[in-house]
Amino acid sequence: MAFAVHDDGAKYSSFKHSGALQTALTTTTAHSNGKFWSKSEAKSWIAFLFLGTCLVYCVRVTLPICVPVMAEQFAWDKKQSGIVLGSFFWGYCLTQIIGGHTSDRLGGDKILLLSATSWGSVITLTPLIVHWSSTPIIFLTLSRFLMGLLQGVFFPSLTSLFSSKVRESDRAFTSSAVCAGSQVGTLIIGAVGSVLLDWYGWESVFYFSGLPSILWAYCMWKYFLKGEDQIISLENLGNNLVNSKDNKVMWRKFFGSAPVWSPGQRNEHRSEDSRRRAQSQAELETLLRAVIVAHVCISGTFFCLLSWMPTFFHDSFPESKGWVFNVIPWAVAVPFSFSGGILADRLINLGFDTAKVMAMGLSSIFIELLSYSGSYYQALICISASLGLQTFSHSGVSVNVQDLAPSCAGALFGVMNTGGALVGVILVYCAGYLIETSGSWPSVFNLISIVNVFGLSIFVIFGQAKRVDI
Repeated sequence: MAFAVHDDGAKYSSFKHSGALQTALTTTTAHSNGKFWSKSEAKSWIAFLFLGTCLVYCVRVTLPICVPVMAEQFAWDKKQSGIVLGSFFWGYCLTQIIGGHTSDRLGGDKILLLSATSWGSVITLTPLIVHWSSTPIIFLTLSRFLMGLLQGVFFPSLTSLFSSKVRESDRAFTSSAVCAGSQVGTLIIGAVGSVLLDWYGWESVFYFSGLPSILWAYCMWKYFLKGEDQIISLENLGNNLVNSKDNKVMWRKFFGSAPVWSPGQRNEHRSEDSRRRAQSQAELETLLRAVIVAHVCISGTFFCLLSWMPTFFHDSFPESKGWVFNVIPWAVAVPFSFSGGILADRLINLGFDTAKVMAMGLSSIFIELLSYSGSYYQALICISASLGLQTFSHSGVSVNVQDLAPSCAGALFGVMNTGGALVGVILVYCAGYLIETSGSWPSVFNLISIVNVFGLSIFVIFGQAKRVDI
């Protein structure tokens, strides 16, 4: 699912909001100086962040590629493999909100640097930790959990960075271009990792993804942040997290914990202006809830497919080559991701108020067809189409959050990704349980389709097409 929103500046620039909400939102972005990237700066940052996103997914997909071989080596069943794969998402969901909130206050670029340095080190050391341990499954689970903690801040930090440094008319393309790195990274690790796995063993795949991540972090520190003076210390990071009372986002205003007036509610003591503000706040909350639910569902199902797809092909088509089924779906997804951003920006420039692409529904159809695929090539076509359609969300949900709440976009995106990670944990484990107990892959695909359709239905019923500035 993706949608673009047309910005009618003249109409919305004069909109006034409640003082408490406006104060909370405008003071959240302590790091923003209001200066957007120039065209040359934007090109450099987009290319570099694209590479960073590639490495994020190279690291993230390393274990799903290696787990069939590791399961044979260490005698894991499908339930145990599901626990190891799902442990990443337990860590991933814990740092989304705090990562986005910290990025909104201190700068997404600095948080990205700390994150990349840490996860690169963890993935590089993982083979050594596993071989030194007498219980590999425990230590591998812990390392995956830690890597989830460290990578959990990445996309909220990107959202925060884009909301402060990218012009609104360019955000859809910027977001989709950078996030296309997730498909390219998965494609690269699928191709190279499969060859390394066959030739040199699973350990080499971990080194291949970990060492370049450390190098990427160094280049960011050296050439983009210009040295040590712009790096936040751990002490400064802790102080900003603790002393955030005056800058905290007023979550009650967003999610309805405080009383929200219905547009049709009668109250003679309220002015017309108060009613209008209450109605706009109610519209905002409704839209945010619908967007969050949609994002949670599509992220959870994506994580499940990402984790179990190599095992599905390995078990269902033993003669198939890993460098084929780990590459082709992501090769298809890359142009889908870029075209989603270009389409969204083009429709905005043409003056359309709203454009929706119901990719969640189409993706679910191909997942269901995957259940009935009778051959390797049919399965490959279905999974490729499904993953390609899911990439349209890059230029939809995350961009819409930047438009709705630019001063706290990172924190809000963190909320959404936290929910997506939690659903991912549940789905990854449930998939392993279903496969182990019933041996039925169609039951897994049915579960994924149900979750996707639920998210789509909530958005269609409760989501609003109009833009509500805050």
